[in-house]
Amino acid sequence: MEEQQRAMEVLRSHLTRVRIPEPSTRIYKQECCISFDSPRSEGGLFVDLNSFTAYGRDYVTWNYQKNGNPVYLNIKEVPKPESDNRPRKKPTLLAIGLEGGFDAKQQDYEEIYSIVILPEFLSLPFPNVDLPEKVRLSVEAVLASVGAERKEQVAAWTADKKKVSPFAHSLPQLDNGVLVPPSGWKCSKCEKTENLWLNLTDGVILCGRRNWDGTGGNNHAVEHFNATNYPLAVKLGTITSDLENADVYSYPEDETVEDPFLAQHLAHFGIDFSSLKKTEMTTAERELDQNVNFDWNRIQENDKHLEPLFGPGYTGLINLGNSCYLASVVQMIFATRDFQLRYYENLNLDDAFQLAPADPTLDLNTQMTKLAHGLLSGKYSAPEKQVSEKDVAEGGTEKLVQNGISPRMFKSLIGAGHPEFATSRQQDALEFFQHLIEQVERSNSANPSEDPSRCFNFVVEEKIMCSASGKVKYTKKIDNVLSLNIPLSAAVNKGEVAIMEKTKAQKLPGEKGGKEDYVRPRVPLSACLESFCASEAVQDFYSSAIRGRTTAIKTAGLATFPEYLVLHMRKFTLEAGWVPKKLVLNGGAWLDVFIDVPDIVDISYMRSKGLQPGEEVLPETDGSPAADEMIVSKLMEMGFSRNHCEKAAINTSNTGLEPAMNWLLSHLDDPDIDTPLITKTDQNAQPVDEDLVTTLIGFGFHGNLARKALRETNGDVERAAEWIFSHSEEANSADMDISSGSNATGGVDKVLPDGPGKYKLLGFVSHMGTSTQSGHYVVHIRKDGRWVIFNDCKVAVSSDPPKDMGYLYFFQRIHS
Repeated sequence: MEEQQRAMEVLRSHLTRVRIPEPSTRIYKQECCISFDSPRSEGGLFVDLNSFTAYGRDYVTWNYQKNGNPVYLNIKEVPKPESDNRPRKKPTLLAIGLEGGFDAKQQDYEEIYSIVILPEFLSLPFPNVDLPEKVRLSVEAVLASVGAERKEQVAAWTADKKKVSPFAHSLPQLDNGVLVPPSGWKCSKCEKTENLWLNLTDGVILCGRRNWDGTGGNNHAVEHFNATNYPLAVKLGTITSDLENADVYSYPEDETVEDPFLAQHLAHFGIDFSSLKKTEMTTAERELDQNVNFDWNRIQENDKHLEPLFGPGYTGLINLGNSCYLASVVQMIFATRDFQLRYYENLNLDDAFQLAPADPTLDLNTQMTKLAHGLLSGKYSAPEKQVSEKDVAEGGTEKLVQNGISPRMFKSLIGAGHPEFATSRQQDALEFFQHLIEQVERSNSANPSEDPSRCFNFVVEEKIMCSASGKVKYTKKIDNVLSLNIPLSAAVNKGEVAIMEKTKAQKLPGEKGGKEDYVRPRVPLSACLESFCASEAVQDFYSSAIRGRTTAIKTAGLATFPEYLVLHMRKFTLEAGWVPKKLVLNGGAWLDVFIDVPDIVDISYMRSKGLQPGEEVLPETDGSPAADEMIVSKLMEMGFSRNHCEKAAINTSNTGLEPAMNWLLSHLDDPDIDTPLITKTDQNAQPVDEDLVTTLIGFGFHGNLARKALRETNGDVERAAEWIFSHSEEANSADMDISSGSNATGGVDKVLPDGPGKYKLLGFVSHMGTSTQSGHYVVHIRKDGRWVIFNDCKVAVSSDPPKDMGYLYFFQRIHS
């Protein structure tokens, strides 16, 4: 009693440090801000009643010492006694970020609250009638609130909700007397009886799209829309009494939508949905379903008994709902020495916290350090015994599993403000890797020497030779991924593939082939690398040497070799009729192919050497660079603005329509994409932030060159560095006060890591599904002399790593 009285007196003396949160206040109460401790961890979780950030038992003292906030709400979750376990209710709402869709353990725990005053950890129970009113109101507001962690997850989840189609409100429905029977459906143009779509305007039943392996439909529903422009169709077999789950597709919007008037639209064709049963998968379900003709089990190694792994470096990441792309990339980058040094070995959690702003949840370096310690320390990778209901029913035995850690705080931060990564939709692992590397680079801009993302960077050098004059032009750019085309002509089993294609063409309509009938092209990785370096003809190239158009020959190579070489396999091909769209192109198809990837690759032959003796440089045009009007007009025909088109042409040195298109598609989200082009006269008058100049000088660039680059890029440091590398001829010019020489690579490349071109395979990210933005990702990593599979929170020894099925390959330099 005396101890509680003393605690009450100390609490009253600190009332000025206690705040009552506003409705808009971000309150953390589910996870420590600098570790993965939760209310179920030893000691529970401590919520700061001033900042409303949360900390585990081992870290709350740091917060007190840094911010001076002494009053905390302690939340503990403890198992309920066996006698208190009641029958669980059937889940009615899909939970967010929980494996299996709902929390099977939520009724096995109860929460215990108390008020704790630091630094002595004096404790008072809650609820308590003797507590000051301000403290009571503060705690009640915290407990009643939806935690910031959950709010962010809900926001991401609901961002994926199907939108109401504008075509539904005024959908025309023909009075053609069509009545649709409750069963016995068949495509009106072929014999298909599955994957059937009812057009909601004229009641015609047609089959859906053809899949990459020949299954699915015959594209008749799509062709019907192209002929009639009737916008909405519903998938037969997905209509039940719960109309919200019916699969309605809008062809003009090219996505699944919600039709709030679906009941009356169906009634128009005599359909009583109240008694219908589901017999078909929706589009979303099919995207997630394992395709029967692809051996997805090989990627996940589902058909093998895998030995689970625990301890440092073997911690899994809980899937937050389509976050496997994030988990795979994060596991991969923290397998690199550079990221381990930066965020784990050279930076402990205390130092990261002390360097963080008031809210550590908004600081990327802090959250990266938290993630590194969570993954690499082994603290959250202890084995736990698990017995499933299925195991019990079958008389099975318990197995060891790990809970893993939840990267929700990191996901919320890294996706903040991004139109895709802020959602819970599946994303392209390549795009996320590059986004993450860009954010890491920015967060380390004050100390470039500590930036671990540099380990992936290299310089691509392109050479353009005018076929008429023989004169050349060299351009450079920094990249972190080598994106490779897959030359099917180099397949080592072309004969077998040809036989399979012939057999498939002879099958009767509706006849299906088994998995054993399908043969995939097998292409050596060496052929993909050689394709990158192969000469390419550039038509209608404007040559300043002859002041006219001619054909040019373009070749590419690497001016520097990175410490870690990342290879991206371009498994998407474009078919006729595509239209420009961010990353995913209509008419795109997944290229079903195996890549023969050796453990050791040597890319020394890909080294570019810049301007060679005897080569003459194409003369520069007078005045400001001018955009090729032919390229500009072609791009404008596709719907882009003139300003965008001119920028695309200039930034690709007028080398052709395709390079300009690729540049434009990848820069549509640039913050300055709409900024008008600046003439040289205006450019030279622009003031330059000398602090930014100093930053670029720290990279090894000359001051005059740094100023010019910043003017060219409106003061963006990262883009200024890229500009320097892609304008090597200006970097070596006399007015930049840098000694010119015959080698166009110059000295600017020395700021990036470089070395021998021999590499060993470290890991690979694999993807299963018909699109990089659906399906599932896993990663295999070589650790401690063996291959390990990381499949979300499941970590195990890989018995047969599917190296030929990778999407992203990570190679580490061999230092001899």
